[in-house]
Amino acid sequence: MDFAMIFFILVGALSVGAAVGVVAARVAVHSALFLLTHFVTLALLYVTLDAQFLGAAQVIVYAGGIVILILFVLMLVGSERLDTRAAYRAWGPYAGIALGAILALALGYAMFQAPLVPGTLPANDGGVPQVVGMYLYSQGIILVELTAVLLLVALLG
Repeated sequence: MDFAMIFFILVGALSVGAAVGVVAARVAVHSALFLLTHFVTLALLYVTLDAQFLGAAQVIVYAGGIVILILFVLMLVGSERLDTRAAYRAWGPYAGIALGAILALALGYAMFQAPLVPGTLPANDGGVPQVVGMYLYSQGIILVELTAVLLLVALLG
């Protein structure tokens, strides 16, 4: 194994650990800081996959904007310990386990269907903004329009 693969595995493990910390933290500020760690490690994974533009956008938009917004809301509302002994519905944990198993099966199926050829995708081209923009506004225009409608509905709501 070369250094790049070891780095990718270690950063991936740190990213998964931070994602688990987001859910497992009992203090909301700690959860937001775990979220920040997850976003930064995800940006590192994008850079190792030769998608520098996506990594920079991840840090600017999510780590720089969304997490700061969450922290401002927590400062305004307050951050006390969450009561984790709340009464859950009887089917809640079972539904979570079932959905997690479905997700794991789908990810496993997708991993075995993907080609195991190393290298970058030709459409990525290092995450250059021109390539991403040409894809988004030619082949992915429906996704851009649906996202715009979703953001408009969220703004009005």
